[in-house]
Amino acid sequence: MKNLYFIGVGLIGGSLAKDIKEHNPDVVIHGISRKDATLEQALSLGLIDKKATLDDIQHADLVVVSIPVDATVKLLPTILDKVSDNGLVIDAGSTKQDICKAVENHPKRRNFLAAHPIAGTEHSGPSAAINGLFKGKTNIICEVEKTAFKLQENALDIFKTLGMRIRYMNPEAHDKHIAYVSHLSHISSFMLGKTVIEKEKNERDIFDMAGSGFASTVRLAKSSPEMWTPIFKQNKTNVIETLEEYINNLSQFKELMKQDDFEAIFDEMKNTNHIKDILKGIS
Repeated sequence: MKNLYFIGVGLIGGSLAKDIKEHNPDVVIHGISRKDATLEQALSLGLIDKKATLDDIQHADLVVVSIPVDATVKLLPTILDKVSDNGLVIDAGSTKQDICKAVENHPKRRNFLAAHPIAGTEHSGPSAAINGLFKGKTNIICEVEKTAFKLQENALDIFKTLGMRIRYMNPEAHDKHIAYVSHLSHISSFMLGKTVIEKEKNERDIFDMAGSGFASTVRLAKSSPEMWTPIFKQNKTNVIETLEEYINNLSQFKELMKQDDFEAIFDEMKNTNHIKDILKGIS
């Protein structure tokens, strides 16, 4: 693969571009964005070699789509219209059902690989791109059987070179599971931040008392609303289900507090400590 086109050169797209370029110095990275200022920044940071437009992707060996998921749903059919018969298109969206459905009957469906590299930070934009973001991280691939075998192999070679672990799921299972382990975490963080900001209006010292525990828990509230609102919209049913379970657990905890049943609270926390065994080795 020689000519790579990145539609979206923020945290995910930019980090992928940096790592691919590091392992393959001869590739030419082209950047596509609706904002020229974003491309200028990506050029100045060395994330891309050239600016490009959608019409240019007819020359692409690989197209990486890392834009908000609602924009991906709208744009993906057009991207597949323009890509050559030998070109591979990969998306990196945090939801998969709507994206896969958008191109399920496209004549070039075989040229598309639906992926979700589970990696990132709370930052966004080209300046957020970092080397090694994907090393040791899981990359979930959906409907792999619908992608041409040779193009699958090309994608897997890239993912393995970057140190990713590969998991295969159908889009429905992906969206259901990711609602628990990612989407709920972001909602919790946003709402904790909201609660503290509202309280801070009356108690000016609250942030002076905030320690590393608060900072780490609320970190995800710095994430881009432009990216996360479409994710919640596309995965609405699963997100609501997870929220109902989460709210139920919070309500039960509150009732135990009201009843002074701190033995039960201890047991709840002790049982939940098992999460450290489940998450062992995840940084």
